[in-house]
Amino acid sequence: MAKYNIGDSRVIESREVSDGVTIRRRRESPDGKRFTTYERVEKPNLAVIKKDGSRELFDREKLANAIKRSVGKFFASEVEVEEMINEIEDALYAIGENEITSKQIGDKVLDELAERNEVAYVRFASVYHEFKTLDDFVKILEHSRKPKKSE
Repeated sequence: MAKYNIGDSRVIESREVSDGVTIRRRRESPDGKRFTTYERVEKPNLAVIKKDGSRELFDREKLANAIKRSVGKFFASEVEVEEMINEIEDALYAIGENEITSKQIGDKVLDELAERNEVAYVRFASVYHEFKTLDDFVKILEHSRKPKKSE
């Protein structure tokens, strides 16, 4: 694959990618070869404090895989899942801390699912809260049926 110096290229076309946070640029090198670059705002690293007290860097792909694995089939499209992941990620960064807990992540996922899909919410909650009995399901169903504060 040829390597190009972006500084020597000229931008032919720019457009926003469907995720709303990435810009796609078509460029042309001085020798006439065309290539594409993608620009995304780099966010600061977030550390995730896990249940056992260990820390790891926040990984968007790990979050996406967990959501898709547990509830992806309850959504109409991959785009809807990506929008939800973007909302969760934005909410986590909006906390304004360098470290967040895995519980905060799980709670944000549940908040988004509660607004989008009741079945996906219950399914994710059953794994997240490690349900062991039918009573656990009944409790979460009763909780999800309570009127929201805005209603």
